[in-house]
Amino acid sequence: MSEHYELGKKGEEEAANFLTKKGFYIMHRNWRCGKLELDIVARDGDEIVFVEVKTRRNTYFGYPDEAIDDRKIRRIVSAAGAYVRYYSINLPIRYDVVSVIGMEPPFEIEHVPDAFFPPMWNR
Repeated sequence: MSEHYELGKKGEEEAANFLTKKGFYIMHRNWRCGKLELDIVARDGDEIVFVEVKTRRNTYFGYPDEAIDDRKIRRIVSAAGAYVRYYSINLPIRYDVVSVIGMEPPFEIEHVPDAFFPPMWNR
């Protein structure tokens, strides 16, 4: 496996551990529906939280969360919609981002609740 892929996996593991320590219940990791994927699906109290994890070695090319553009947001929202339909979820949802920076522990971790909201599409 590539070093980039391995770093991403480490980042997702660190993010899941971080969220668990904050009291989140991890429901799914790397949930897929066709070509869509959700990094982490968790429960925080009475909310379902769709967490996008971004990992970088350093901030030389910017912070990890800066890589989440409008296209990525649309894909996450589409995947979350599929998840909600598949599991018949009837709870409030939100979209969080966890940024992980570093190559080895201790990683620098930043959690941003309500990092973005679903875009409003013209109807």
